[in-house]
Amino acid sequence: MLLVQFQSPGPIIVEIGPLALRWYGLLIASAVLIGVSLSQYLAKRRGVDPELLADLAIWLVIGAIPCARLYYVLFKWSDYSQRPQDIIAIWQGGIAIHGAIIGGTIAGLIFARLKKVSIWQLSDLVVPSLILGQAIGRWGNFFNSEAFGRPTDLPWKLYIPPANRPLEYINYEYFHPTFLYESLWNIGVFILLLWLFFWGLKHKNSLKVGTLTFVYLIAYSCGRIWIEGLRTDSLMLGFLRVAQLISLAEITFGLIGLAWLYWLKRPLLDVNRAKNIK
Repeated sequence: MLLVQFQSPGPIIVEIGPLALRWYGLLIASAVLIGVSLSQYLAKRRGVDPELLADLAIWLVIGAIPCARLYYVLFKWSDYSQRPQDIIAIWQGGIAIHGAIIGGTIAGLIFARLKKVSIWQLSDLVVPSLILGQAIGRWGNFFNSEAFGRPTDLPWKLYIPPANRPLEYINYEYFHPTFLYESLWNIGVFILLLWLFFWGLKHKNSLKVGTLTFVYLIAYSCGRIWIEGLRTDSLMLGFLRVAQLISLAEITFGLIGLAWLYWLKRPLLDVNRAKNIK
């Protein structure tokens, strides 16, 4: 039987005096750079100025990363209120993708309004990069030995050091590598979105602007719901897992959005003209 046991080499790549290069930061930076390049390429294929996506990327980073951290800290306030100096220590991990989506959406809406372009067009060009970035970023959880699942003896189990284990599982060594599950799921969603994008280019006026955004919300959230159920460190609202609640809301919004685009007879939007529509 194939046996693959994962064990993190640690969060730090190299230390030079008081400075440390961490895997988490490197992966986030890499995801941003790859994402911007991909979005610009997709923009060219849709006839949108790629420089618009480069400008948007700055707005998204400014909006997404602080909100991703704030979202996480608010739901973990009982911990951070005891050590407020760690609130800004984002390099230690502890950001929430749903917080990033909220912050990025607000930034994107403001940007679209100022530039007088279609928010749906921009969003369609960003979501493939977003899901790819999520797939890359999940490996930061691996190096930080965080965001893992319940104990397991499966062949692909993940070793977690005692210092990182929840108290109720302190005597267990191996856990579900939920970072891996979500990374692989996100790669699948990325492939789906790219296929839809190029299918839309080939079949003119068949894929409506906004479709990729709604498919992203549905596809990503379906995976997040079941993976979140395995995790031991979920952000909680009472006895409910926040990520599952948000994912259900995103699936509902995505389904309503697709119905609005295709079944409620919304007029087709030419992707080459969408950039000029508010």
